[in-house]
Amino acid sequence: MKALFLNCSLKNSNEPSNTDALYKEAESIFHEEGVESETIRAADYNISYGISEDEGEGDEWPIIFEKVKAADIVIIGTPLWLGEKSSVATLVIERLYGGSGITNEKGQSVYYNKVGGVVITGNEDGAKNAARSILYAFSHIGFTVPPNVDTYWVGEAGPGASYIEANGHKNDFSVGHAKTMAHNLIHFANMFQKHAIPAEGNTME
Repeated sequence: MKALFLNCSLKNSNEPSNTDALYKEAESIFHEEGVESETIRAADYNISYGISEDEGEGDEWPIIFEKVKAADIVIIGTPLWLGEKSSVATLVIERLYGGSGITNEKGQSVYYNKVGGVVITGNEDGAKNAARSILYAFSHIGFTVPPNVDTYWVGEAGPGASYIEANGHKNDFSVGHAKTMAHNLIHFANMFQKHAIPAEGNTME
């Protein structure tokens, strides 16, 4: 089983990511349960604007898309800006949407029998708003969204310490939700490996 974390921080991998630090709590459960996990920092790639699986020369989204297709579990991570998910997260979701018309061997969207979750960090309110937006997008394009697969940490209003600096790993709520998310995602992914969603009324042919 494979889990893919798409970190939509505005920072590239040369800088530490608070969102990635919270994801590590879930990743530890994946490792304990024998789930292979990979993290991609979207800002490291040249991702073109558009709603296609491939926008042509110079577009590196197809590299990421191949990893999405190979994954059983896909988690989007985002910081909060003005109470919303990041612009990078919006771009990634649009590109995921662009691939939703590709079908599996049964004629269903290629995202069928995959499960999705979300990790959010920030210094202001908006976590539930961003989670609602991302989880709906997952469901709309074919992913299954199990219960309680959003984990977040939000600091005090206004400028201040973020997850790492504020020792967010000591927050029982955030860490507990990360672990719940990981277990629920694994459970549903296991279920789909044994009993896939039947191709009845949901094919794109």
